[in-house]
Amino acid sequence: MDAEEKVSRYLEKIKKEDKKIKAFIELNPNVLEEAREIDRKIKQRKAGTLAGLAIAIKSNINVRGLRATCASKTLENYVSAYDATVIERIKREDGVIIGMTNMDEFACGSSGETSYFGPTQNPAAPGRIPGGSSSGSAAAVAAQFCDIALGSDTGGSIRNPASHCGVVGLKPTYGLVPRYGLIDLAMSLDQIGPIARDVYFTALMLEVIAGYNPMECTTINVPKQEYSKNLSRNIAGYKIGFAREFEEFTDPKIMGVIKNSLKKLENLGAEIVDVQLPNLGKGLSTYYLTVFVEFFSATRKFDGRRYGYKIEEVCGREVLRRILLGKYISQKEYSGKYYKKALQFRSLIKQELLAALSGVDVIAGPTVPKLPHELGTKIEDPLIMYGYDVLTVPANLAGIPGGVIKAGEAEGIPVGLQIQGKPLEEQRILNVMYALESNSGSRHDEKRI
Repeated sequence: MDAEEKVSRYLEKIKKEDKKIKAFIELNPNVLEEAREIDRKIKQRKAGTLAGLAIAIKSNINVRGLRATCASKTLENYVSAYDATVIERIKREDGVIIGMTNMDEFACGSSGETSYFGPTQNPAAPGRIPGGSSSGSAAAVAAQFCDIALGSDTGGSIRNPASHCGVVGLKPTYGLVPRYGLIDLAMSLDQIGPIARDVYFTALMLEVIAGYNPMECTTINVPKQEYSKNLSRNIAGYKIGFAREFEEFTDPKIMGVIKNSLKKLENLGAEIVDVQLPNLGKGLSTYYLTVFVEFFSATRKFDGRRYGYKIEEVCGREVLRRILLGKYISQKEYSGKYYKKALQFRSLIKQELLAALSGVDVIAGPTVPKLPHELGTKIEDPLIMYGYDVLTVPANLAGIPGGVIKAGEAEGIPVGLQIQGKPLEEQRILNVMYALESNSGSRHDEKRI
C-alpha cells in the first residue's frame, strides 16, 4: 500500500469515527499532496525511514502551518511559524504529518477532559477517559487513525494514556530528545516521546527524534542509537526489579494483571528482584510543587499582547488553579518554604530511584494506580485527579526513561505495565516490552490500518 492510499484510508476512518472520539483538533490540509510526494521518493528509492507512515502530533508541539493550540482558547488561532526540532527530523525521514491531536489544556490534566475543544473518548474502553494529557495522541493510535503519534510527558502524560488506551508509549531520558518547539508545562520535567501500537514503531520513532541539538541547552550529546534494529526478544538473565510499595497505592485488580505479566517475564528467563522505594508517595507533592512554579513562569508570555488571549481570562479551572498556586509559591516569602523544599525532595527521590536501579536492569510495575473513571464524572477534589500520577512522576523527577505496554485487562479495560530504566538505557526497556509483546502474540505489521 502506497503512502497516499494509506493516508486516504486513515482520513476516511477519521471522518467516520472522530466526531465521537475527538482525537484530533486539526487535520493537515496538505497531507495527501505530501503523501504523493513521498510516494515519488519511494519509487526513486530516495525515501527516509518513516516513508509512508502517518504521524499524529500533540497540539503543544509546533508544526509549521498548523495550529499549536495547547487545546486552549488562549491559543485557539495560533498558527505555528516554524517546526519543532522533532518535526524537522520526522519530515527529513519522510513521515507524513496527518494532524494535531487533542489534549488536556496546556497539558494540565490526567484524564483528557480539560480540553477547550471537548473531552477525548477512550477507543479501547468506550465511556471511559483515555488518560492525559496526551489523550488525543493515545486515542488516535488506539483508534487506528495513524501509525504513530507524538506526545509530551511531564509526569506521566505519555504513559498514563498509553496504559488506559492499551497502546505502547515511551518517555525518554530527559535531554535525549530535543524540546525546542514544545510549549512548556514544566521545562525541567517535559520530554517529547512516541506512542504507537507496537514496540517496533515506538523504537523506530525514538531513533528518528532522539539526538543532540546544539541550539538547545537541555539536550545530551550522545551517539545515535538504532533502537529498532537492536530490538531483542531475548531477556534471559535480565534482572527486573519490583517494589512492594507499588501495591500500597494500586487497585488489587490492576496488581493482579501486573503480577501476571511479571510471571510471563520470569518464564522468559528474567529474574524478578525486590527493590525498595520508601519515598514513592512523596513524589506526587514534590512534582506538583515544581510544576506549579515552572508553569506559572512559562505562562507569563501568554499576555494577549503579541498573539492569542490573556491566559488568565480564558483558561479552564485546572490551568487557572496551577497559575495561581505557582504565583503564590513563587513569592519571595514562600519560595524557601515550598519550592526549595520540593527541590530537596526531588534530589532524594532521584537518588532513591537510581539506587533501586543499580542492582537491576529495569524496574517493572503498574503505570496508574486505578482504572480510568467514566467520562463526565464530577471530581471536585483535584488531589483525587492528581493521584493518577503517583506511579509515573518519579521517572520525570529523576530524569530516567519509562515505557508502557499493555499487560492485560481488568474489567475489560486495558492495564499497562510500566518499565523504568537507568538514564539512556531505553534499549533495555524496549527489549523487555518487545519480549512481552512477542509472548502475547502481538506482532509488528506495517500493512494494518
